[in-house]
Amino acid sequence: MQEIADIVLLGEASLDLDQGRKFYNQLQRGVGDYFYDSLIADIESLYLYAGIHSRHGGYYCMLSHRFPFAVYYEISDHVAIVVAVLDMRRNPAWLHKQLDKRE
Repeated sequence: MQEIADIVLLGEASLDLDQGRKFYNQLQRGVGDYFYDSLIADIESLYLYAGIHSRHGGYYCMLSHRFPFAVYYEISDHVAIVVAVLDMRRNPAWLHKQLDKRE
C-alpha cells in the first residue's frame, strides 16, 4: 500500500464513467447516477487502498463494490492515475485492447 496525495482521472476514464451512466440510466431512470456516485466513491477509496490491488495489463485493477466494473490505475509520485473504468462483462479481448490503447 502506498501513500497517495492525489487522484487524477484521465479523460478516457471520465468518458468510461459517462458511458456507464448513460447505459444504466437507459435501463432505469436514476440508476446511472447511482452508478456514477458509486464508482466515484470506489475511486476515492484509492486514497487509502492504492497499490494493494492485483495488476492486469500493466495496471492495478480494483473491482467496483456495486457494479461489474473495474478501475484500472497506475501510481506515480504519490498520485493514483485512473486510466480506465471498464465493464467486466465485456469480451476479455476487448478489455485488453482498451488497456493497450491507453498506454
